[in-house]
Amino acid sequence: MLRLDQDIKYLQGVGPVRADLLGKELDIKTVGDLLAYYPYKYIDRTHFYRIADINGTMPYVQLIGQILSFEEFGEGRKRYLKAHFSDGTGVVDLVWFQGAKYIVEQYKLHTPYIVFGKPQPFKGRYSVSHPEMEEAPTAVSQPLAAGEGGGTLFQEALPQVELAPETRAAIHTVSATGGGGAAAVFPFRPHYHTTDRMKKRGLASAQVAKLTAKLLEMLDQTLPETLSQWLVDKHHFLSRDEALRNIHYPQSADLLRRAQARLKFEELFYVQLNIVRYVKDRSRKFRGILFPRVGQVFNDFYFNHLPFPLTNAQKRVVREIRADMGSGRQMNRLLQGDVGSGKTLVALMCALIAIDNGYQACIMAPTEILAEQHVETLRKFLGDMPVTVQLLTGSVKGKRRKEVLDGLITGQTNITVGTHALIEDNVQFAHLGLVVIDEQHRFGVAQRAKLWQKNLTPPHVLVMTATPIPRTLAMTLYGDLDVSVIDELPPGRKPIQTIHQYDSHRRTLYAGMRRQLELGRQIYIVYPLIKESEKMDLKNLEDGYKQICEAFPDCSVSKVHGQMKPAEKDVEMQRFASGETQILVATTVIEVGVNVPNASVMVIENAERFGLSQLHQLRGRVGRGADQSFCILVTKPGISNDTRRRIQIMVDSTDGFEIAEQDLKLRGPGDLEGTQQSGIGFDLKIANLARDGIILQMARDDAQYVVDNDPAEAAPVNAILWQRLRELRKTNINWGSIS
Repeated sequence: MLRLDQDIKYLQGVGPVRADLLGKELDIKTVGDLLAYYPYKYIDRTHFYRIADINGTMPYVQLIGQILSFEEFGEGRKRYLKAHFSDGTGVVDLVWFQGAKYIVEQYKLHTPYIVFGKPQPFKGRYSVSHPEMEEAPTAVSQPLAAGEGGGTLFQEALPQVELAPETRAAIHTVSATGGGGAAAVFPFRPHYHTTDRMKKRGLASAQVAKLTAKLLEMLDQTLPETLSQWLVDKHHFLSRDEALRNIHYPQSADLLRRAQARLKFEELFYVQLNIVRYVKDRSRKFRGILFPRVGQVFNDFYFNHLPFPLTNAQKRVVREIRADMGSGRQMNRLLQGDVGSGKTLVALMCALIAIDNGYQACIMAPTEILAEQHVETLRKFLGDMPVTVQLLTGSVKGKRRKEVLDGLITGQTNITVGTHALIEDNVQFAHLGLVVIDEQHRFGVAQRAKLWQKNLTPPHVLVMTATPIPRTLAMTLYGDLDVSVIDELPPGRKPIQTIHQYDSHRRTLYAGMRRQLELGRQIYIVYPLIKESEKMDLKNLEDGYKQICEAFPDCSVSKVHGQMKPAEKDVEMQRFASGETQILVATTVIEVGVNVPNASVMVIENAERFGLSQLHQLRGRVGRGADQSFCILVTKPGISNDTRRRIQIMVDSTDGFEIAEQDLKLRGPGDLEGTQQSGIGFDLKIANLARDGIILQMARDDAQYVVDNDPAEAAPVNAILWQRLRELRKTNINWGSIS
């Protein structure tokens, strides 16, 4: 009997060489791994086309006919093989750029073959490069020559070829044994993602499909269930056995849909069960610090020092955080808000609540310059209030560093702003009650976890991000955090005007930039690369810097990129922030950077190379003052329709959440920055967070129901769920899993 934990090399058709390739390229090491490697698409192989009906809009065609002749062209490594293939209604060329000798030996003239591939026009005839080919299971009544006719096939799909009546089913029969055993009829052909290395070594999608077919044939036992029966019944799911068999070789379109729904739910359910169980366990073990009052410090700031009226969104968020910190449970909250929405002010007000209750607060920022900016902003907000704010970064050394550390351990310092320096072992607090983590995806899990250990009772945690996160993504990535959203900008801010401009209109672009410089404004110019790449025709920073210096000889220009030392970057950023330089040429290192209200123009070169969320983040570097600001998205003229739509989304909308939703749909969660989570893993095999929001909500609701009604994990009806969760979890969830 075949076991799912059996080494993949023992599956017929694999062996040691292919097993090594599957393991290295796709991480398929066992039979079970192959079973869980799902197709990414299916081709309906029940329909055949006539060559005469082929047109350039078809993504693929399936033909049946015969090879009339072979021809070889070219010399040396540029040699290629062409076969003239006909079904009696016309001729297409089948082309191979390698393996000519094998092809000629493998395929015979005047023998019926099924051909599948993408047709492309070439010199007045359609050709199919490296087609999938298989011999038709029954013989044609007579050799076929171009123009000859005869009976019918597949309801007039190919009138020139006559096959036996049983051929229609037989053509779509998949028999992994090659003989012996009953073959099954599969109308949909699965296609699997493979790598270039696999394809070069003869293990393309078709070969993977044969391996999965062989595997399913050898699995003569029913695969064990992994969901409780009440869940299967509630949602009318297929059994796991039926779902896995139909996800690889579906018997019908309906069974494919039901198999996908079952497997998507199961995948998302265990992610959510892991999260919900952890949240429940954490709230049971750690009560958190109680902040029962809002006192004199908070009220003095609110009534006498508030720099501007809070927006309704800020007021709502402060109330939510206040309720958390006064509940007696540990707060773990995610605060989302666009650049400039006032997250720092909210964080300060929360820190003042901690101070009123006898505790300290710290804010951890990803860069020294951002930490310094926070300190400057907080001190400006507080004015002459008796609240001590200190900076702790790698640059704070010697006597000054000792003074800061002493102030923390004695309790004299109320608020500390720092970088990774805050998590060093020698940094000790008297009473740390609130941790604020800014732009959290810039920090590793282990780094963030160390802040939790700075107090006997874990402090309240507020995670802030200016990257809007779609609801479905937040439910998975930040499912263990409560979420607050600041969805208003402070009054007086003018919306940033976003313009799409082709790089062929650079004279117009420079003229507009010059007008802003004459008004005393400053400009960011962002490039995707540092140095020229031979493979990608992109504007690069080094060349761009020279061009800008030549085009604007009267201006001082700074340059910042990721390969510079941190101290060098900080110097250049500070020069720009202070107004010493008027133009900052940079890579995306400025995505999270200084607040320069005087900067009114953001020029993004090769904007088509950036994701929407990243473009939105970069755009947020401007528009921080009262003046009208501009974001110029520069692209080549010949961009694709998809790219044009993406750019238009940026032009039409300044809503970060709308843009994030569109970005998730276009790129998928794996490409979005900061979307990797520890624990059960975020590498979804079949579910898609952009499209499966309804299934995700079902999974979340059911996971919550299980945890609420079976907190001891002892109910017999859920035994299979808890056992499966233990199998899936690679490591125990700990404090560090909070993102």
